[in-house]
Amino acid sequence: MCSLPKTVCFLLTKYKYFTENFVHKNAVKMYQIVSATVGDIGIGAISRCPPPKKKRVGRPSRPVIKASALGAILVFAAIVAWCDYSASFHKASCLTTERLDLNKDGFAIRNQAGVVIFKMAFRSGTLDLDSCLKEGQILSCDKSNSGNVHFFIEMVKPKDTVECYRVRWDELNEHGSVEHVMSCGASHWYGGAEMWSQHWPMVLKGQHAPKPFITGDIKTNHQAFGGILERYWLSSNATAIKISDSVPFHLGWDETNRTLWFQARYNDSPYRPDPGNPHRVTLSYRVCVGPDVTSLHKYMVRRYFNKPNKVPSEAVFKQPIWSTGALEEVNQESVLKYAADIQKHGFNCSQLELYDRYPSGYGEFELDPIKFPNASLMFQKLREAGFKVTLWTHPFVNYNSVNFGVGVERGLFVRVPGSQLPALVSWWNGIAGILDFTNPEARDWYTLNLCNLKNKYGVESFKFDAGETSYLPQQFSTFVPLHDPSTFTRRYTEMAIPFNDRGELRSGYQSQNISCFFTVVDRDSVWGYTLGLKSIIPTVLSVSILGYQFILPDVIGGNAYSNLTVPPDRELYIRWLELSAFMPAMQFSLPPWHFDDEVVNIAKKFTTLHQSLVAPRVLELAGEVLYTGDPIIRPLWWIATDDEAAYKIDSQFLIGDDLLVAPVLEPGKQERDIYLPAGRWRSYKGEYFDKGPMHLTDYPVDLDELAYFVWAG
Repeated sequence: MCSLPKTVCFLLTKYKYFTENFVHKNAVKMYQIVSATVGDIGIGAISRCPPPKKKRVGRPSRPVIKASALGAILVFAAIVAWCDYSASFHKASCLTTERLDLNKDGFAIRNQAGVVIFKMAFRSGTLDLDSCLKEGQILSCDKSNSGNVHFFIEMVKPKDTVECYRVRWDELNEHGSVEHVMSCGASHWYGGAEMWSQHWPMVLKGQHAPKPFITGDIKTNHQAFGGILERYWLSSNATAIKISDSVPFHLGWDETNRTLWFQARYNDSPYRPDPGNPHRVTLSYRVCVGPDVTSLHKYMVRRYFNKPNKVPSEAVFKQPIWSTGALEEVNQESVLKYAADIQKHGFNCSQLELYDRYPSGYGEFELDPIKFPNASLMFQKLREAGFKVTLWTHPFVNYNSVNFGVGVERGLFVRVPGSQLPALVSWWNGIAGILDFTNPEARDWYTLNLCNLKNKYGVESFKFDAGETSYLPQQFSTFVPLHDPSTFTRRYTEMAIPFNDRGELRSGYQSQNISCFFTVVDRDSVWGYTLGLKSIIPTVLSVSILGYQFILPDVIGGNAYSNLTVPPDRELYIRWLELSAFMPAMQFSLPPWHFDDEVVNIAKKFTTLHQSLVAPRVLELAGEVLYTGDPIIRPLWWIATDDEAAYKIDSQFLIGDDLLVAPVLEPGKQERDIYLPAGRWRSYKGEYFDKGPMHLTDYPVDLDELAYFVWAG
């Protein structure tokens, strides 16, 4: 039984028939046997028998030549048919280029050892590999099971140690969508965005269909992506993926299959297509593979992320910010008393921030004359005491504000589509128009008002609150059309540039070059991962990986201060304070003297430790950020890329490569387990550990202590 293709089997059968029958039949005619007569022997016999006629040797008859030629043709045809079959069979199943395998359902990337380290499946369609071509390092196809597409994968080698693959799928059918599904496999993944429940590495929970990957307020919408967000993910097996900025990008995930869904679509989406090509949907991205996760991330940051152009105020890195957010009343008397209490308890007169409740209305750029009858005098006294004063601001103008009429008249607001009417939005302080920062006039008006405040009162800078895309209405129109809604966040962060020395932002998208402090979204006064104390390290590590290095980890103790007759948990406050002392900057709202003298003394101890130990190292690293973009706050795997345990540590971190921090994050604990990567480490108590990697079980840490270790060679 022939197991080869029918064409090959047929040709081989014909060849066998001719060789066994036709050739043999003609061979019989070439020779004739003659019998000898009895007694015809010897010379006489020979002489009586004339010699036979000589036949030409090596000259087969013409039929034999024809048979042989036909047989050779059949063999050649069989070989050609087999080669064609083999090539077609291989193409129908897979196309390859070096370490990439493409099939109709997706592709896989192998490392130099031949191990598959990245898998992507095509969820929205399958490729017709008969339409595919290979030209050098480019694989391209022009058909899928749903029609015409433009698809290609190109391998490039930007560095000797890094390989990248450019992937693009253009869906040419009208109103189409493109969805690729990435397998997370057994590796650990990092990046993406702030989340309401933040973990390090990422934790996929449940199943979520792809939704717009845009900046949002996770405080008010737990299902949203956070205010700091980038289209970038990095894995422990040294692979990274960066989604192109032009893609109408939606993200989903599946906990059971451990997959991330990358989708491009315009239907039922806040993304807007290019008017010149409204129906074409493209999903494009780049996958890069490196020798280890740290060196790969260094390459990705240098290649794809903006860098800040300066280091913000050194004083903010060294000395804490004091916010009025926890004051029961915000007025001239309470602010001056707050400042006096800071001095009385022996703390630095550093930066004092008037947070909310100081203007007469939301959207006004003047202090409430009733609450602040002599605002100029108040600012003068604060300056004389040594305070640098900053003010809270935001992009909203409430409908009952005096400036709302100005904004309507001058067209400063985001509008209702097809109308000059402002598109009203709801935020945590009322109903408002939202300033359109794509409009140069709105930008100039907003900047002018901030500059007037700065010049009138000697204000140093501003805390720019909100800015997330989620505060835009579902249907809106802007002066410059926003194809990607998160561009609104980018435009808002640019408003901080003139005030960036001490400025604060809480949202960011492609905003790493804005040389401000970025604060994570407001935390609750709880211990856990859902906007609690345990979420701070995973969040700071995540936004650091996204390129935001000048980080404020929100106010010490969280924000649950609405009812100060019941104080927040004292132990939680202390442990929060200790952790904040090892962050790039510290920020108080509820003051330590709200509790007792012991808390005040612990606060003094750790603000001093921050200034003497942490700030000098942070400032050194901050200078390097301008050129490298490398994180200031780093995960343990940064110096231990071959250490599987390091990839899962979410309660410790590094400052640079040589200062390891392990705070207590559990209530009622005065000890904790600590993991030390390989190397020689000296503890804050003077102990040396040089048999790493090692686990220190139940390492004692008193309430007024935080465990930290310095690299000792």
